[in-house]
Amino acid sequence: MVPIIATIAAALAALLHVYIFVMESIQWSQPKVWRRFGVADQAAADTTKPMAYNQGFYNLFLAIGVIIGLALFWAGDPATAAGVAGRTLVLFNLGSMLAAALVLVTSGAKYLRPALIQGTLPLLGFVLFLFA
Repeated sequence: MVPIIATIAAALAALLHVYIFVMESIQWSQPKVWRRFGVADQAAADTTKPMAYNQGFYNLFLAIGVIIGLALFWAGDPATAAGVAGRTLVLFNLGSMLAAALVLVTSGAKYLRPALIQGTLPLLGFVLFLFA
């Protein structure tokens, strides 16, 4: 049962990071998106667009790492090379998501809510995968 719950938490974390990718790398020029990230105006959004584009891809790559890890984890017995590689990929990528959320907290108190949104599912998935 724990592996299933861990997989759900990890998959939801990956989906969240794909959504963040979409906002940062595809929809950044839309006012509803850049306002969500605390950008003051369209000029500032245009200036920060290359940075957001790049940052969005980091989120996408972390999500892809989790998804590949989950596929390998479920491909065979946990003691096989695929199972070990899958668990390792999932833990590394969830840990990276969690670390990014912790870094976000160090940016200031106003980033606590976004950090909790970004980091809760990876934390839950990471802890559960340790016992899966």
